[in-house]
Amino acid sequence: MAQQSRGQQTRARILESARSEFARQGYDATGVAELCQAAGVTKGAFYHHFASKHEVFLELLTTWLNTLEEQSRQVVSSDAPAPDVLLGMACLARLVLADARDLLPMFLEFWARASRDPVAWQTPIAPYRRYRGLFAALVERGIDERSLRQTDPEVAARVVLALAVGLILQGLLDPAGADWGATAEGGVALILDGLRRRD
Repeated sequence: MAQQSRGQQTRARILESARSEFARQGYDATGVAELCQAAGVTKGAFYHHFASKHEVFLELLTTWLNTLEEQSRQVVSSDAPAPDVLLGMACLARLVLADARDLLPMFLEFWARASRDPVAWQTPIAPYRRYRGLFAALVERGIDERSLRQTDPEVAARVVLALAVGLILQGLLDPAGADWGATAEGGVALILDGLRRRD
């Protein structure tokens, strides 16, 4: 039991060090040797837990995306009217931007590479499609409860997600340029203004 616990601690230390090193130096510039040194582990210990630097990165990415999805599902599970839930989703932007500052540069670097690798591309694209499904289901719910007008839920979901992704990128490129959390809330309010029923 203690050995398993030590193994889990070592794995967690490698992941935490990798997150820090990838953010500081970039994915391409960080090698397994740097990851081992930062985590205080041998290469043998590293390869016991991970087959490659790429596998470490994919676990970091998957963990982050799954956390975002879980937070989104918690907000969507509310019994509040769909417009209120959508505004609640916008509030998540503050958390995403705070968490993503050190992660997004390396994810952008990875996504640029993964766009040419269909297998690697499935890691970020699958959760993205699930987020879109969450938004589409929320718009459908609003149509059913008559708080939102008749519209194509898929199109509305793509627009909301495009706003989210665009704001995250702007927040990364120009962190001091605006209160990006407030901008997200204002942007969703603008979209809702077009989606609300008027009768």
